[in-house]
Amino acid sequence: MKPLKPFARWPRFQTLAVVLAPTLILGTGLLVAAPTNQSQSAKTNTIQSAFLIPANPTEGRDPFFPKSNRPYEAAMTATNRPVEINALVVRGISGPPDHRLVVINTTTFAAGDVADVFTEQGRIRVHCVEIKPRSVVVEIRGQYHELLLDNL
Repeated sequence: MKPLKPFARWPRFQTLAVVLAPTLILGTGLLVAAPTNQSQSAKTNTIQSAFLIPANPTEGRDPFFPKSNRPYEAAMTATNRPVEINALVVRGISGPPDHRLVVINTTTFAAGDVADVFTEQGRIRVHCVEIKPRSVVVEIRGQYHELLLDNL
């Protein structure tokens, strides 16, 4: 009997070995040469991304919330209008003396509560400091005001 050549029984394997051998040999050379190319490209091609917040909707919009004005709020000028205390109306005072509640416009407060009150001029942040039998002491933008109970 004649000895068989290696891989003679698997002709597909011989074909695969012939095709892959140059790739494996060249591939190892590429792996060795790759770090030098990366270091050279890192020195010459520095790419930096820059994002500029748009100043108005014509410059760009948020793709996830296209109707939102959040990106432009920093560019908008803040208007600090004087608070119209006359827009705040005490509608009623209720509860026992140790736990009083007050209704200012349509919002209910206890002593120490902070909430937004909606008026015709807009939204006003109100801090209820103290509730008296016929009036309420509130803090608005660092100023204290006493609102009297209106008799409807």
